[in-house]
Amino acid sequence: MLIPRRSKARSRTLLSACTPWEAIFDIDGKRKRLEEIEKILLKPGFWDNPDAGRDILRERAEINEVLDSIKQFHSELEDAELLLEMAVEEGDEDTIAEVLQRSRNLQKGFKGIELRRMLSQENDDKNAIVSINAGAGGTEAQDWTEMLLRMYLRWCENKRYGVQMVDVQEGEEAGIKSVTFTVTGTNAYGLLKAESGIHRLVRISPFDASGRRHTSFAAVLVYPEIDDKIEIEIKQSDLRVDTYRASGSGGQHVNKTSSAVRLTHLPTGIVVACQNEKSQHRNRDIAMKILRARLYERERRAKEAKIQEAHDNLDDIAWGNQIRSYVMQPYRLVKDHRTGVEKGNVDAVMDGDLDDFIETYLFSLMNERERASVV
Repeated sequence: MLIPRRSKARSRTLLSACTPWEAIFDIDGKRKRLEEIEKILLKPGFWDNPDAGRDILRERAEINEVLDSIKQFHSELEDAELLLEMAVEEGDEDTIAEVLQRSRNLQKGFKGIELRRMLSQENDDKNAIVSINAGAGGTEAQDWTEMLLRMYLRWCENKRYGVQMVDVQEGEEAGIKSVTFTVTGTNAYGLLKAESGIHRLVRISPFDASGRRHTSFAAVLVYPEIDDKIEIEIKQSDLRVDTYRASGSGGQHVNKTSSAVRLTHLPTGIVVACQNEKSQHRNRDIAMKILRARLYERERRAKEAKIQEAHDNLDDIAWGNQIRSYVMQPYRLVKDHRTGVEKGNVDAVMDGDLDDFIETYLFSLMNERERASVV
C-alpha cells in the first residue's frame, strides 16, 4: 500500500479545527469563575454556612473536571497527530491503524465533554422521579408499562444509578397500571428528561388468542427531585405581631405579663400563636419556627400541585402523540419521532440501550437553544 506524504501543516488540520473550544466551552469564563471561587473560599466566615460551602465546593469540582477533561483531550489529540505525521513519513501501516483507533476513542471522549456542557440547565444535576402510566390498550398497555419499567431499570443498572420504588399499581390481569420510582445519580434528571412523552408499542398480542397485532401506549413523565431545603423568606412587613397575656397554667409571672405572641402572615392568612414560655422573645422564636414550617409545607404542596398539573396536561396517551415507536411485528424497529434515530436491535433497546436516543435528543435541544440565543 502506497501511503502519501503529508506536510506538518496538513497533519494538524484536526487540531486547528478544534481551536473554537475556547468559545464553545467558555474556557475563559470557567477559569475566571474558578478564580472567583478560590477568593470566596478564603473569605472570613465562609465556612459558617456549611450548605453554601458544599454548593461552592461542588461547583469548583465540576469546573475542574471539565477543564481537566479538555486539557487531557487536547494533549491526546496532539500526541495522535504527531504520531500520524511520523507514521505517514515512514509508511508505517500498523501505526496508522493505531492512530485511527485513537481517533475513534478521541471522538467518544469529545462527545462526553459535549454531553457535560449540554447538561448545564437548571435541575439537570438533580435526581429524577419517573412515573409510567398505562394508556389506551387495556391489559396490553399495562403489560407495555411493565416492559418499559424493566427497560428503564436496566438502563439505570448500566449507568450504576440507584433506584427506589415509590408506588406500584398492579393491573387486574397482567402488567402494571402505573409505577413511580426515583433514580439517584449524577445528571439523572438531565438525561432522563429526554424520555418524557408517549411511548407506542406494536406487536402480536400474547393476550389475544387470535394472534392479532395490537398497538399499545404508555406515558412516561420525568421531573427533578425537589430538595427538602426550601428557602422561606418572611418579610417583616408581611407580619402582624400581637402580644397578650398568656392564659392557663404557667405561674404568676406568665399570667401577669404580655408574654404570649400571635403571628399573622398577611399574604397567606396563616396564624401562629405561642404562649408556653415565660419569655416573650422565646415565644416569638418558637412561633416564627412554626410559621416557617407551615410556609414550607405550603410551598411543598404548591410544587406538588404544579407537578400534578404538568402530569394532567400531558397529551392523551394514545395514537398520534407518541415520541417513540417500538415495532416488533411485522418488522423490528425502534424509532424516535423527534430526532429520526432508528435502531433495528429491539431486544438491546428493551435491555436498556437508550443512550443514542437520549443523547441525540438532548443535543438537538442544545442546538435549538444556541440558535435561539443567536437570533
